[in-house]
Amino acid sequence: MVAGPVGELEHESVGDPPVTVGNAGQQPVAKSPRAGRDLPAAIGVGVGLGAVLLLSLLTVRQSFVGVVAVAVAVATWELAGALKRGADIDVARWPVLLGGQAMVWLSWPFGRDGVLAAFVVTILACLLWRLRGGVENYLRDATASVFTAAYVPLFAAFAAMLVLPADGTDRVLCFLILVVSSDTGGYIAGVLFGKHPMAPTISPKKSWEGFAGSLVAGVVAGGLTVTLMLDGRWWQGVLFGAALVATATLGDLVESVIKRDLGIKDMGTLLPGHGGLMDRMDSLLPSAVVSWLLLRLFIPA
Repeated sequence: MVAGPVGELEHESVGDPPVTVGNAGQQPVAKSPRAGRDLPAAIGVGVGLGAVLLLSLLTVRQSFVGVVAVAVAVATWELAGALKRGADIDVARWPVLLGGQAMVWLSWPFGRDGVLAAFVVTILACLLWRLRGGVENYLRDATASVFTAAYVPLFAAFAAMLVLPADGTDRVLCFLILVVSSDTGGYIAGVLFGKHPMAPTISPKKSWEGFAGSLVAGVVAGGLTVTLMLDGRWWQGVLFGAALVATATLGDLVESVIKRDLGIKDMGTLLPGHGGLMDRMDSLLPSAVVSWLLLRLFIPA
């Protein structure tokens, strides 16, 4: 899957000045492909990731929990490494890695209670683990460890919980289709029409035109998927789509802030044309939480 739902005018690089495209007096945009990505590699990786997700959902749906667990482990490692490279912050990696696996896997038999219990124990383990390093920077490192545990495995556990009901496959597919639709609509609109940066100081290549494309695609996809796949009401699908466009956009911008703060371009290099796995999960993580909450409210299992 390809994340980045607000439409990119160009590939964002660290240190780029805010750019207002099309306004008089502004420096012209550097000559680079408007697509901003190595498209063949990005498309190939996206198709491969999508195939893995579909295979898990359409065979034994509970195997999706295992896919989430693997993604959580990789993304956690990447985020901890980025914090170390960019700001010399020492995340309690092993407590967060092991606690993250507990959050995801305990969501299967115990649901919210299992996730919450694992998260609380992970926080305690992080606080205890960091004591070995002494007083200096204790609060900074402990806070970053708790943030990492919440941002990656806790949020991702809500994606795992989506698959647990009898109609879990359709719930997960609705969630994924919405995020991909938002990304695709935003990307196309941003490339074709993007002129007005959405957040110049955070991500100057993301445009309001791209966001409008994300919103149109997300609302249409939400209305169709919720009504056709989950027998919901059309207005529930519209609200679901709009909410996920908002959270996907927020997730994308939050990761942009983190990377700019750390002075890095990507969280990792695992996926050609994409960066790290964490770079592809930025819009998915907060959207998983909102998907679980809204679908549970609109269409009780």
